[in-house]
Amino acid sequence: MEAKVNVKDLGISTKSSIEICNFIRNKEVNKAKKILEQVIDKKMAIPFKRFKGNIAHKKGIGPGSYPIKACGQILQLIKSAEANAQNMGMGKDLFLAHISASKGGKQWHFGRKRRRLMKRTNIKIILKEIQKKEVKK
Repeated sequence: MEAKVNVKDLGISTKSSIEICNFIRNKEVNKAKKILEQVIDKKMAIPFKRFKGNIAHKKGIGPGSYPIKACGQILQLIKSAEANAQNMGMGKDLFLAHISASKGGKQWHFGRKRRRLMKRTNIKIILKEIQKKEVKK
């Protein structure tokens, strides 16, 4: 069994979302939530490995940043997926089997003299139960 959340056109940065997803993928849900809460409190930085142009280095991880808005939205989605899992009758030992971010649809933000494209991101999350290995005697 798996619990899913699929959200389209969130108003967050796609590049930051991709880096966050790459960092927390295949981690336990509780550990991922703690990481995101630490990033929101600026106690831990997300390492940027792909989109690292003009990103300052952080001690011990290299180029990194504190994408607070994106982390807050992704944390909310993980909590929603966890609630979906509880509704389906899954246990509490869950991990992020799949989490990905992609570009969303383009929407114009009208200004005085020129138009700008707003940031839109699609995010997909799949949670699965952790399989405990049985010890043979």
